Amino acid sequence: MTEPAIPTDPIDVVEQFCAALERFDLDAAMELVHEEIVYQNVPFPPARGHKQFRGQMEGFKRFADVFEIEMHNIAADGSVVLTERTDVLGRGRFCPALWVCGTFELRDGKIVLWRDRFDFANLIAGLVKGLAGAALSLARR
Repeated sequence: MTEPAIPTDPIDVVEQFCAALERFDLDAAMELVHEEIVYQNVPFPPARGHKQFRGQMEGFKRFADVFEIEMHNIAADGSVVLTERTDVLGRGRFCPALWVCGTFELRDGKIVLWRDRFDFANLIAGLVKGLAGAALSLARR
């Protein structure tokens, strides 16, 4: 059996990267990021390099057993890919949805920058909806 080809089109790279994260396949995701990766959820401090990036991704994996990405829009200009999406990251019945805009920059066919921006009001609303959904689910049992 042959290994799947690593994509070269910037949008394909980002889509395969997101799909790997949804499957919690960190090894596959790491194949698509540059060794000098910078990952930042603005306004939080960035993770720099493979080690810090992998540490943050493993932290998400410890917190969550659900990660879904609904891609609303994706566009590329050369090696820069912009995304507008809704991310669902949660555990069990607590699954808040968060609107996110992301910038991915590629170098040598791999993601060297991933910067997400979100609205704190939207984050709080997502958390409240997630808690309400979990509480309703428990109440129906």
